[in-house]
Amino acid sequence: MSAVVVATAYGGPEVLSVVDEPIGSPGPGEVRIDVRAAATNPADYKFYSGLFGTDPANLPLRLGFEVSGVVTEVGEGAEGPAGPISVGDEVIGYSVNGGYAAELVAPGSSVLPKPATLSFEQASGLLLSGVTAVHTLVATSVSAGDTVVIHGAAGGVGLMAVQLAVAKGARVIGTASERRHDFLRQLGAEPVTYGDGLEDRIRALAPDGVDAAIDMVGTDEAVEVSLALVADRNRIATIAAFGRALNDGIKLLGGGPGADPGTDIRDNARLDLVRQAEAGKLRAFVAASFPFAQVADAHRLLMTGHADGKIVLTP
Repeated sequence: MSAVVVATAYGGPEVLSVVDEPIGSPGPGEVRIDVRAAATNPADYKFYSGLFGTDPANLPLRLGFEVSGVVTEVGEGAEGPAGPISVGDEVIGYSVNGGYAAELVAPGSSVLPKPATLSFEQASGLLLSGVTAVHTLVATSVSAGDTVVIHGAAGGVGLMAVQLAVAKGARVIGTASERRHDFLRQLGAEPVTYGDGLEDRIRALAPDGVDAAIDMVGTDEAVEVSLALVADRNRIATIAAFGRALNDGIKLLGGGPGADPGTDIRDNARLDLVRQAEAGKLRAFVAASFPFAQVADAHRLLMTGHADGKIVLTP
């Protein structure tokens, strides 16, 4: 039996509970993972909130797309993007189904080596944010010499996008609350405070113009400032402003209705992200860690959208 977090109904965090469920042995191409940490993501609460439907047949609903842990059993022929998988390997699982669990059976194709440079908590939140950040940069064609504005630069995806864009040789202007400015400077970004006057503050920083804009927050301000600053709408992308994206003709990325999922881009980015982290070129940040028993509190914090980095769960 394994402790598993499930949503027993559709609603808010109060519908989440921890139950025991049986876990089988891995079949061919699968592995069993002793989960040490599971990262939370906004998509998790969107599923049980009813945003994507309220079919009672899907209840109880298991949550979680990314984990880190240790392989305890290997099915025949199990192999991941980095090669064969062995018992005892420290790994990241992404993308998995039902990752909020003490133990998990996952396809080998979703299992990658955990960088030794990262703790289990850090590693659990590396890949969903990382591949999303890669997708936003590819979709907006960010390259060396570009000036790019990243709205929500201090969030989970924003911090990845900042590091990856700087590594490409781009100039990064990132919006964040003032308390996060010094931190963003350490990562190579030029921070600006969001709120009234944002467009003018960015124009003062970049009088020669802005080449691309990436919105991680979904506010009207982020979309409108991006439209005002970037001439080519193909170089504006959002992962959050669903209604605005379709109305204003900017790129909508991710898993929501009408969005470009970027499946190949994201899958192909995983191993490179792991290698960059292993080489010390990419950092992963944990804002808070909660035990499974406090999953509702973790999700309440997640829903505020103000966490500086990832919120993770531990069995």
